[in-house]
Amino acid sequence: MKPAAFEYHAPESVSDAVGLLAQYGDDAKPLAGGQSLVPMLSMRLTRFEHIVDLNQVQEMFGVSSTSSGNGANSANGINGAARIKADEVRIGAMTRQASVETNPTVAQKVPLLHLASPYIGHFQIRNRGTIGGSVAHADPASEYPAVMLALGGIAEVASPLGTRDIPAADFFQSTFTTALAGDDLLVALRFQPWAGPCSFAFAEIARRSGDFALAGAAVALGANEAGKINRAAVGMLGVGSTAVRASSVEAALSGLAVDEVDAAEVGRLAAQDMDPVGDVHASAEYRRSAGSTLVGRVLADALVQLTEELKDG
Repeated sequence: MKPAAFEYHAPESVSDAVGLLAQYGDDAKPLAGGQSLVPMLSMRLTRFEHIVDLNQVQEMFGVSSTSSGNGANSANGINGAARIKADEVRIGAMTRQASVETNPTVAQKVPLLHLASPYIGHFQIRNRGTIGGSVAHADPASEYPAVMLALGGIAEVASPLGTRDIPAADFFQSTFTTALAGDDLLVALRFQPWAGPCSFAFAEIARRSGDFALAGAAVALGANEAGKINRAAVGMLGVGSTAVRASSVEAALSGLAVDEVDAAEVGRLAAQDMDPVGDVHASAEYRRSAGSTLVGRVLADALVQLTEELKDG
Protein backbone atom coordinates (compact mmCIF):
# COMPACT_ATOMS: atom_id res chain seq x y z
CA MET A 1 0.00 0.00 0.00
CA LYS A 2 1.01 3.61 -0.48
CA PRO A 3 0.43 6.60 1.79
CA ALA A 4 -1.88 9.44 0.85
CA ALA A 5 -0.13 12.35 -0.85
CA PHE A 6 1.74 14.77 1.39
CA GLU A 7 4.21 17.64 1.12
CA TYR A 8 7.71 16.70 2.22
CA HIS A 9 9.94 19.04 4.25
CA ALA A 10 13.58 18.45 5.26
CA PRO A 11 14.69 21.18 7.70
CA GLU A 12 18.33 21.35 8.77
CA SER A 13 17.89 22.99 12.18
CA VAL A 14 15.64 22.70 15.22
CA SER A 15 14.38 26.23 14.71
CA ASP A 16 13.38 25.49 11.11
CA ALA A 17 11.63 22.25 12.14
CA VAL A 18 9.72 24.03 14.90
CA GLY A 19 8.76 26.78 12.46
CA LEU A 20 7.28 24.25 10.06
CA LEU A 21 5.31 22.53 12.82
CA ALA A 22 3.97 25.90 13.97
CA GLN A 23 3.11 26.94 10.41
CA TYR A 24 1.16 23.84 9.48
CA GLY A 25 -0.23 22.87 12.90
CA ASP A 26 -2.21 19.65 13.08
CA ASP A 27 -1.62 19.01 9.38
CA ALA A 28 2.10 18.42 10.04
CA LYS A 29 3.88 15.44 11.59
CA PRO A 30 7.58 15.04 12.47
CA LEU A 31 9.35 12.02 10.95
CA ALA A 32 12.17 10.53 13.01
CA GLY A 33 13.15 6.91 12.29
CA GLY A 34 9.76 6.19 10.76
CA GLN A 35 9.45 2.70 12.24
CA SER A 36 5.93 3.45 13.47
CA LEU A 37 4.82 6.40 11.34
CA VAL A 38 5.69 5.04 7.90
CA PRO A 39 3.67 1.80 8.26
CA MET A 40 0.72 3.77 9.64
CA LEU A 41 0.89 6.15 6.68
CA SER A 42 1.26 3.29 4.20
CA MET A 43 -1.76 1.44 5.60
CA ARG A 44 -3.63 4.75 5.70
CA LEU A 45 -4.35 4.40 9.39
CA THR A 46 -3.42 8.07 9.57
CA ARG A 47 -2.55 10.86 7.15
CA PHE A 48 -0.92 14.28 7.26
CA GLU A 49 -0.68 17.00 4.67
CA HIS A 50 2.92 17.77 5.65
CA ILE A 51 5.73 15.45 6.78
CA VAL A 52 8.67 17.17 8.51
CA ASP A 53 11.69 14.88 8.15
CA LEU A 54 14.16 15.43 11.03
CA ASN A 55 17.00 13.35 9.61
CA GLN A 56 18.98 16.38 8.45
CA VAL A 57 18.83 18.12 11.84
CA GLN A 58 22.32 17.21 13.02
CA GLU A 59 21.98 18.97 16.38
CA MET A 60 19.43 16.30 17.38
CA PHE A 61 21.91 13.42 17.03
CA GLY A 62 24.43 12.03 19.51
CA VAL A 63 25.28 11.74 23.20
CA SER A 64 26.80 14.35 25.51
CA SER A 65 27.76 14.10 29.17
CA THR A 66 29.24 16.23 31.94
CA SER A 67 30.99 15.58 35.22
CA SER A 68 30.97 17.78 38.31
CA GLY A 69 32.75 21.06 37.75
CA ASN A 70 33.48 20.35 34.10
CA GLY A 71 31.96 21.42 30.82
CA ALA A 72 30.33 19.13 28.29
CA ASN A 73 32.37 16.21 27.01
CA SER A 74 31.82 13.14 24.86
CA ALA A 75 29.79 15.37 22.56
CA ASN A 76 29.65 12.92 19.63
CA GLY A 77 28.15 15.47 17.28
CA ILE A 78 25.38 16.91 19.45
CA ASN A 79 24.88 20.62 20.03
CA GLY A 80 23.01 22.26 22.88
CA ALA A 81 25.52 21.18 25.51
CA ALA A 82 24.81 24.36 27.46
CA ARG A 83 21.56 22.81 28.68
CA ILE A 84 23.37 19.90 30.33
CA LYS A 85 23.64 20.20 34.08
CA ALA A 86 26.51 18.80 36.14
CA ASP A 87 26.61 15.00 36.15
CA GLU A 88 24.02 14.66 33.42
CA VAL A 89 23.75 12.71 30.17
CA ARG A 90 21.95 14.26 27.20
CA ILE A 91 20.86 12.10 24.27
CA GLY A 92 19.63 13.76 21.11
CA ALA A 93 16.15 12.67 20.12
CA MET A 94 17.35 11.55 16.68
CA THR A 95 20.03 9.25 18.09
CA ARG A 96 19.50 5.77 16.64
CA GLN A 97 18.53 3.02 19.03
CA ALA A 98 21.52 1.02 17.81
CA SER A 99 23.78 3.91 18.84
CA VAL A 100 22.17 4.03 22.30
CA GLU A 101 22.80 0.29 22.58
CA THR A 102 26.52 0.54 21.76
CA ASN A 103 27.47 3.99 23.09
CA PRO A 104 30.05 3.62 25.91
CA THR A 105 28.86 6.75 27.72
CA VAL A 106 25.31 5.39 27.87
CA ALA A 107 26.55 1.97 29.01
CA GLN A 108 28.59 3.55 31.81
CA LYS A 109 26.29 6.33 33.01
CA VAL A 110 22.75 5.21 32.05
CA PRO A 111 23.13 1.41 31.96
CA LEU A 112 19.40 0.75 32.12
CA LEU A 113 19.00 2.29 28.64
CA HIS A 114 21.87 0.12 27.42
CA LEU A 115 20.25 -3.01 28.87
CA ALA A 116 16.81 -2.26 27.42
CA SER A 117 17.94 -1.47 23.88
CA PRO A 118 18.52 -5.04 22.58
CA TYR A 119 14.88 -5.89 23.33
CA ILE A 120 13.61 -3.33 20.79
CA GLY A 121 12.46 -5.14 17.64
CA HIS A 122 15.37 -6.49 15.57
CA PHE A 123 18.73 -4.92 14.78
CA GLN A 124 17.39 -3.61 11.46
CA ILE A 125 14.70 -1.73 13.40
CA ARG A 126 17.23 -0.34 15.87
CA ASN A 127 19.52 0.83 13.06
CA ARG A 128 16.77 3.18 11.91
CA GLY A 129 14.59 3.77 14.95
CA THR A 130 15.40 6.66 17.29
CA ILE A 131 15.19 7.10 21.04
CA GLY A 132 13.12 10.26 20.66
CA GLY A 133 10.73 8.65 18.21
CA SER A 134 10.10 5.80 20.62
CA VAL A 135 9.49 8.13 23.57
CA ALA A 136 7.27 10.53 21.61
CA HIS A 137 5.23 7.66 20.14
CA ALA A 138 4.44 6.57 23.73
CA ASP A 139 3.47 3.00 23.00
CA PRO A 140 2.76 1.41 26.43
CA ALA A 141 4.64 -1.73 25.31
CA SER A 142 7.80 0.19 24.41
CA GLU A 143 11.01 -0.16 26.36
CA TYR A 144 12.40 3.39 26.49
CA PRO A 145 9.33 5.05 28.06
CA ALA A 146 9.47 2.59 30.98
CA VAL A 147 13.18 3.24 31.48
CA MET A 148 12.71 6.99 31.20
CA LEU A 149 9.91 6.91 33.76
CA ALA A 150 11.86 4.73 36.20
CA LEU A 151 14.97 6.92 36.04
CA GLY A 152 13.06 10.20 36.19
CA GLY A 153 14.39 11.34 32.83
CA ILE A 154 13.74 14.79 31.39
CA ALA A 155 12.27 15.53 27.96
CA GLU A 156 13.83 18.62 26.43
CA VAL A 157 11.20 20.21 24.19
CA ALA A 158 11.49 23.08 21.70
CA SER A 159 8.56 25.23 20.57
CA PRO A 160 8.05 28.71 19.04
CA LEU A 161 8.15 30.05 22.62
CA GLY A 162 11.58 28.55 23.38
CA THR A 163 12.86 25.41 25.08
CA ARG A 164 11.39 23.84 28.21
CA ASP A 165 11.87 20.64 30.23
CA ILE A 166 9.12 18.11 30.91
CA PRO A 167 9.76 15.46 33.62
CA ALA A 168 8.97 11.90 32.60
CA ALA A 169 6.24 11.71 35.25
CA ASP A 170 4.35 14.46 33.40
CA PHE A 171 5.26 13.47 29.86
CA PHE A 172 3.27 10.25 29.30
CA GLN A 173 -0.47 10.89 29.48
CA SER A 174 -2.19 7.95 27.76
CA THR A 175 -1.66 5.43 24.97
CA PHE A 176 0.18 7.20 22.13
CA THR A 177 -0.48 10.50 23.92
CA THR A 178 2.12 12.75 25.56
CA ALA A 179 2.40 16.28 26.91
CA LEU A 180 3.74 17.47 23.53
CA ALA A 181 1.62 20.13 21.84
CA GLY A 182 1.18 20.32 18.08
CA ASP A 183 4.06 22.75 17.59
CA ASP A 184 6.35 21.07 20.14
CA LEU A 185 9.43 19.14 19.08
CA LEU A 186 11.18 16.62 21.35
CA VAL A 187 14.82 17.63 20.99
CA ALA A 188 16.65 15.51 23.55
CA LEU A 189 16.36 13.33 26.66
CA ARG A 190 18.43 13.94 29.77
CA PHE A 191 19.32 11.59 32.62
CA GLN A 192 21.12 11.92 35.95
CA PRO A 193 23.62 9.04 36.47
CA TRP A 194 23.31 7.19 39.75
CA ALA A 195 26.16 7.50 42.25
CA GLY A 196 27.39 5.03 44.86
CA PRO A 197 26.75 1.28 44.90
CA CYS A 198 23.94 0.57 42.43
CA SER A 199 22.67 -2.06 40.02
CA PHE A 200 20.38 -2.25 37.02
CA ALA A 201 18.36 -4.99 35.31
CA PHE A 202 15.81 -5.26 32.52
CA ALA A 203 13.71 -8.05 31.01
CA GLU A 204 10.46 -8.54 29.15
CA ILE A 205 8.15 -11.28 27.94
CA ALA A 206 7.09 -11.53 24.28
CA ARG A 207 5.65 -14.27 22.11
CA ARG A 208 8.73 -14.17 19.89
CA SER A 209 12.00 -12.26 20.01
CA GLY A 210 11.38 -8.85 18.49
CA ASP A 211 7.63 -8.85 19.09
CA PHE A 212 5.99 -6.18 21.21
CA ALA A 213 6.28 -7.01 24.89
CA LEU A 214 3.36 -8.56 26.73
CA ALA A 215 4.97 -7.28 29.94
CA GLY A 216 8.34 -5.93 30.94
CA ALA A 217 10.25 -4.50 33.88
CA ALA A 218 13.17 -2.12 34.40
CA VAL A 219 14.78 -2.03 37.85
CA ALA A 220 17.43 0.22 39.36
CA LEU A 221 18.66 -0.18 42.94
CA GLY A 222 21.04 1.79 45.13
CA ALA A 223 22.41 1.03 48.58
CA ASN A 224 24.36 2.76 51.33
CA GLU A 225 27.58 1.54 52.90
CA ALA A 226 25.58 -0.35 55.54
CA GLY A 227 24.07 -2.55 52.81
CA LYS A 228 20.58 -1.10 53.00
CA ILE A 229 18.57 0.00 49.97
CA ASN A 230 18.35 3.78 49.87
CA ARG A 231 17.07 4.16 46.34
CA ALA A 232 14.79 2.03 44.17
CA ALA A 233 13.20 2.69 40.78
CA VAL A 234 10.93 0.23 38.98
CA GLY A 235 9.35 0.90 35.59
CA MET A 236 6.92 -1.46 33.85
CA LEU A 237 5.71 -1.77 30.28
CA GLY A 238 2.76 -3.55 28.69
CA VAL A 239 0.66 -3.41 31.87
CA GLY A 240 -1.23 -0.13 31.50
CA SER A 241 -2.24 2.60 29.09
CA THR A 242 1.24 4.10 29.52
CA ALA A 243 4.53 3.01 31.00
CA VAL A 244 3.96 2.50 34.74
CA ARG A 245 6.06 3.25 37.82
CA ALA A 246 5.80 0.49 40.44
CA SER A 247 5.71 2.81 43.42
CA SER A 248 4.43 0.06 45.74
CA VAL A 249 7.53 -2.01 45.08
CA GLU A 250 9.81 1.00 45.48
CA ALA A 251 8.26 1.88 48.84
CA ALA A 252 8.53 -1.69 50.11
CA LEU A 253 12.25 -1.84 49.26
CA SER A 254 13.20 1.38 51.02
CA GLY A 255 15.46 0.74 54.00
CA LEU A 256 15.62 -3.04 53.61
CA ALA A 257 18.94 -4.82 53.84
CA VAL A 258 19.99 -6.01 50.42
CA ASP A 259 20.52 -9.61 51.57
CA GLU A 260 17.11 -9.80 53.29
CA VAL A 261 14.80 -8.92 50.39
CA ASP A 262 12.39 -11.60 49.19
CA ALA A 263 12.34 -10.56 45.54
CA ALA A 264 9.36 -12.70 44.55
CA GLU A 265 7.24 -11.45 47.46
CA VAL A 266 8.09 -7.80 46.86
CA GLY A 267 7.58 -8.25 43.14
CA ARG A 268 3.99 -9.32 43.66
CA LEU A 269 3.26 -5.85 45.04
CA ALA A 270 3.69 -4.50 41.51
CA ALA A 271 0.17 -5.71 40.68
CA GLN A 272 -1.15 -2.83 42.79
CA ASP A 273 0.25 -0.31 40.31
CA MET A 274 -0.95 -2.00 37.12
CA ASP A 275 -4.06 -1.38 35.07
CA PRO A 276 -3.59 -3.83 32.18
CA VAL A 277 -5.95 -4.15 29.24
CA GLY A 278 -6.66 -7.47 27.58
CA ASP A 279 -6.29 -7.87 23.82
CA VAL A 280 -5.76 -10.56 21.19
CA HIS A 281 -2.22 -11.15 22.47
CA ALA A 282 -2.89 -11.59 26.20
CA SER A 283 -5.64 -11.16 28.75
CA ALA A 284 -5.47 -8.49 31.44
CA GLU A 285 -5.13 -11.24 34.04
CA TYR A 286 -2.15 -12.74 32.24
CA ARG A 287 -0.40 -9.39 31.92
CA ARG A 288 -0.92 -8.67 35.61
CA SER A 289 0.40 -12.07 36.67
CA ALA A 290 3.30 -12.09 34.21
CA GLY A 291 4.23 -8.52 35.04
CA SER A 292 4.38 -9.19 38.78
CA THR A 293 6.44 -12.33 38.28
CA LEU A 294 8.79 -10.51 35.94
CA VAL A 295 9.33 -7.65 38.39
CA GLY A 296 10.33 -10.24 40.99
CA ARG A 297 12.79 -11.91 38.64
CA VAL A 298 14.38 -8.67 37.47
CA LEU A 299 14.55 -7.45 41.06
CA ALA A 300 16.35 -10.66 42.03
CA ASP A 301 18.93 -10.08 39.28
CA ALA A 302 19.49 -6.51 40.44
CA LEU A 303 19.90 -7.65 44.06
CA VAL A 304 22.59 -10.17 43.08
CA GLN A 305 24.46 -7.48 41.20
CA LEU A 306 24.12 -5.02 44.09
CA THR A 307 25.43 -7.60 46.56
CA GLU A 308 28.53 -8.06 44.41
CA GLU A 309 28.90 -4.29 44.07
CA LEU A 310 28.87 -3.90 47.86
CA LYS A 311 31.45 -6.67 48.29
CA ASP A 312 33.77 -5.11 45.70
CA GLY A 313 33.32 -1.66 47.25
